[in-house]
Amino acid sequence: MTQTRDDNVTWLTQEAYDRLKGELDHLSGRGRIEIAEKIEAAREEGDLKENGGYHAAKEEQGKMEARILQLTGILRTARVGEAPHTEGVVGPGMTVTVRFDGDDEEVTFLLASREESGSPIDVYSPKSPLGEAINGKSVGEKVSYELPNGKSLGVEILEAVPYTGM
Repeated sequence: MTQTRDDNVTWLTQEAYDRLKGELDHLSGRGRIEIAEKIEAAREEGDLKENGGYHAAKEEQGKMEARILQLTGILRTARVGEAPHTEGVVGPGMTVTVRFDGDDEEVTFLLASREESGSPIDVYSPKSPLGEAINGKSVGEKVSYELPNGKSLGVEILEAVPYTGM
């Protein structure tokens, strides 16, 4: 098995994969049929230039097609239940505990795709500023990353263990 530190891989739990696959199946099947029916019904109302229902349905169709593309991409690159093998090294699929500079409190989160948001703990993306700063780092290391306001914040990695679904 390969590590999941590849930027082209989306690590997902089985539950998240199943939820996203179900959403894709619905949108690309019944969802498309329903939106086509809405568009047809609105089209029958007459002049399309001033038909708010038609334009709303077409906009909804565009958003749905964009979501179908997004889900297809996520599921194509997904690794399911394949947590990283190196305990103590931060990577996607790891439960990470950190302490921020100037704060005595520890923060624990799952480093994974935002699609994993159904997880019982907070999820941080590996592509977020914090995620990028700690990805590949080991327990005990201290790193800093840039905040949205341009300031820098330091963080110490206290623990990195494979996510087990809590």
